[in-house]
Amino acid sequence: MKNKEIVLKAMNELFHEKDITAIERYWHESYQQHNPSMTSGHEGLRNLLPFLDSNFKWKPGIIVEEKDIVITHSLVHGWGPVPVIVVDIFRLEDGKIAEHWDVVQEETPASKSANGNAMTSFL
Repeated sequence: MKNKEIVLKAMNELFHEKDITAIERYWHESYQQHNPSMTSGHEGLRNLLPFLDSNFKWKPGIIVEEKDIVITHSLVHGWGPVPVIVVDIFRLEDGKIAEHWDVVQEETPASKSANGNAMTSFL
């Protein structure tokens, strides 16, 4: 399985299917989290799930894979009160997600942007 396929399966199983056993399958045991509001390790992921909105939805658009790095550009509902655009950067090691960074910003509809363009690549 390619690294981007691992990331897609991991994110779907944990965040959409709410399968907590996905953590052991897809996240490295020494997983490092670089989002300052989240903790590292499997326990950090387990602790995150109860705080997510029940309608949480991660919809990736652009996905780039380069060696052990996967970058996704996504629309996320349920991370907070409004939809957000997220760029996630994953580093994989031994077929599992070993590190994660992200950049998050509130979605601005094309009708309200200065350029009239959507913030996503798939709407």
